[in-house]
Formats: sequence, structure tokens, C-alpha cells
Amino acid sequence: MSIIYTIDIIGTFAFAISGALVAIKKEFDVFGVVIIAFVTAVGGGMLRDVLINAHPINWMGDINYIWTILLAVVFTFLFKSKIAPLRKTMFLFDTIGISVFTLLGLQKGLAYNLHPFLALVMGMVSAVFGGVIRDVLTRKVPLIFKKEIYASACLSGGVIYLLLENISINNDLQFVISATVIIIIRTVSVMKKYELPKIKGDIFTSFNK
Repeated sequence: MSIIYTIDIIGTFAFAISGALVAIKKEFDVFGVVIIAFVTAVGGGMLRDVLINAHPINWMGDINYIWTILLAVVFTFLFKSKIAPLRKTMFLFDTIGISVFTLLGLQKGLAYNLHPFLALVMGMVSAVFGGVIRDVLTRKVPLIFKKEIYASACLSGGVIYLLLENISINNDLQFVISATVIIIIRTVSVMKKYELPKIKGDIFTSFNK
């Protein structure tokens, strides 16, 4: 089992827990909690595979994803009161997870001969759209649309990965460097509370002042 695959499973576990916690807070029943955990953990990769017509769909090709999600749901039910104090640990797993999901999605896009820009978008979709689907299903405004540098961090790391493609560099090192960029940008932006600018007016508004 490769280190990247191990981190992928850990990221899936963390994403599933975050989805389960949201569903429990919304007072969903057990089935609803499982569904929200599922779409949070693998929804982005599933959407990516549908868009690029990749088969089998991510979770269908590896039953370990299903077991990981179910284990995460059981873990959440058993230790929900103990998970809240571990938010920093969960944030770390989440951040590592999106970095790995981004690059795995990008690699898959390139493997399917997509234009590098489209492969980059597929990497971002893999990392963040599970959370988007979760928020839509639970009637929340998706996190990436209102605050925090999230998708932007994924895109930045993906750009670094593509730039390193033109350099003779070890593949694992290329992956680690790009993932580290995502982790650093995401972590610093949350610590410093950096956000992307919001559109509050236009050129005509400026002239009228």
C-alpha cells in the first residue's frame, strides 16, 4: 500500500466524518447521515469521473472507500462528543485530504488526455465538490462560495504540479511539493483569516461616489 493511497483513505475518512457531523447537526436519520457522509467523501471524485467518462467510478473500483465511509459514520456516532475538541486534527486531515484529492484528480485528467487546464479543473472538482454537494443537500451556502481560500489553494497546488511536469523531477517529489503548496496556502489562509475579495460594486458605482 503506497503512502499516497494511505493518505487518500485517511482523507476519505476525515471527509466522511465532516459530512456525518453536519448531517447529525441537521438531525438527519441514520440513512441520511450515511448518504451525506458518502457524498462528502467521494462526491467530488464521482462527479469528476462522470464528467470525463472514467469507468469504473472512483468508489466502485475500490470497495475500501465504502468500508472507510461506513467506519467513519460508526466512529462519528460512537465518539461524536469527543470529536469536537479534535477540530485542529480534523482540519489537518481535511487539508491533507484536499491536497491529495486535487493531485489525484489532476493526474487522472491528464491520464485521460484532457488539456492541462481542464485536468486542473478536474483536480479542483475532485477536492471540493463533495463538500459543495453536502452543503447543497443540507441547505447551506457552500464554503467555497462565501469565505476561506479553499478551491484557490487546490488550483495553486495544481498549477505547481503542471509546472513541475516540464522539469526532470521524481514523480513522488513532484507530488509532495505540489501537495505541500496546497497545505501551506490553506493553513496560512485560515490562520490569518485571508479571503478572496468580494464584488461590492462596479466601475459606475465608483464614478458616482
